[in-house]
Amino acid sequence: MIDVTTPSLYLDGIPHRRFAELRETSGLVWHPYEDDGFWAVARHADVKAVSTAPEIFSSGVGHTNLWDLDADALEARRSIIDTDAPDHTRLRRLVSKVFTPRSIRRWEPLTRKIAAELLDEFVARGEGDWVELVAAPLPIRVILSILGVPVDDADFLVELSNHLVEGTSDRVSLPDDAYGNTTPLHLLPFGSPASHALYTYGEELGAQRRTGPRDDLVSALVQAEDEGDRLSHDEYRNLFHVLVFAGNETTRTALSHGAMALADHPDQWQRVLADHDLVDPAVEEVLRWATPVLHMRRTATCDTELAGTAIAAGDKVVMWYAGANRDPDAFAEPMRFDVGRADNPHVSFGGGGPHFCLGAFLARMEIAVVLDEMRRRGLRLERRGEPVRAPSNFVHGILSLDLGARTSGAP
Repeated sequence: MIDVTTPSLYLDGIPHRRFAELRETSGLVWHPYEDDGFWAVARHADVKAVSTAPEIFSSGVGHTNLWDLDADALEARRSIIDTDAPDHTRLRRLVSKVFTPRSIRRWEPLTRKIAAELLDEFVARGEGDWVELVAAPLPIRVILSILGVPVDDADFLVELSNHLVEGTSDRVSLPDDAYGNTTPLHLLPFGSPASHALYTYGEELGAQRRTGPRDDLVSALVQAEDEGDRLSHDEYRNLFHVLVFAGNETTRTALSHGAMALADHPDQWQRVLADHDLVDPAVEEVLRWATPVLHMRRTATCDTELAGTAIAAGDKVVMWYAGANRDPDAFAEPMRFDVGRADNPHVSFGGGGPHFCLGAFLARMEIAVVLDEMRRRGLRLERRGEPVRAPSNFVHGILSLDLGARTSGAP
């Protein structure tokens, strides 16, 4: 058995050798998990095939977790990522206009202001925990501004996100009743009482926006709910939960791994310093290198075949983006960090299809702004030790990363 689910495997980074073995095995590999198992999909072409066939590989039948859920949990925890058309189409339409490239450009000045503030503080210190000082605060402050959440609550929501990641590990620190939770854990996303806290926060904010709407996404969501049955109570709170977590945690992870990669490969950062046109391809390489979300599950709706392997209706099929992003059939020298990589069809936002990441343009903009502001300062990062990684098989998280900072003047 080629194990890729034990959370502790990720304490030293992605186990790339194991994913290489999965890719090199003819057909798909059956991976035992709990009382059953799943087909492990680690090749780039196969991930694309699953992503673009939602009628065969469903997100809604069994949700996107590795584990199976009881019927009551399937309904209570169902979010936009755990639905198929037409519900997925309806939910995505409610929020997609906020995340178009044109709409995201509205938030670039604020993102640049936040990035400049955080980087100036980091430079003034000369060293510190990059996650705490830059990677964590930037994306949460931006997504909260879009949602209309008070920025003063950013630290609290980062705390909740950290606990949600714990829910995918074997090191859970919260008691079941944390944050006043009285809901059975199997009904909560990530099986965490932090989800109860995030639900409660979103519901309270939604109630405020119903009586005093503003120009923000939460107001738009609750107004849509009040127009009829377009957005139910559970749909609203689960959508709020996803937007806070995904809009914060994944970009934070990319910024953390990106900073570490640039510190470890100073020659590549020198290329960006010398050529502003490399900022955008560097963003894509950071995303490929980081692979913030390691996997997503689908469930076969009918008997089918993939990579020459017969798949039965009801079988779990798990796309391992961590494997696909290092596939030598899709990337030249995949284990090399290359900011000028010309052909970079990474799947860090999914492999296409209807579930392509809603926040892709936002994440790209945030990472590009940080790199651009680092470049303006001639900021060079240096490792001060090993990162503390999250023991998670779902989020490729870094909990802390000590880096040094020195500046050489703007290019």
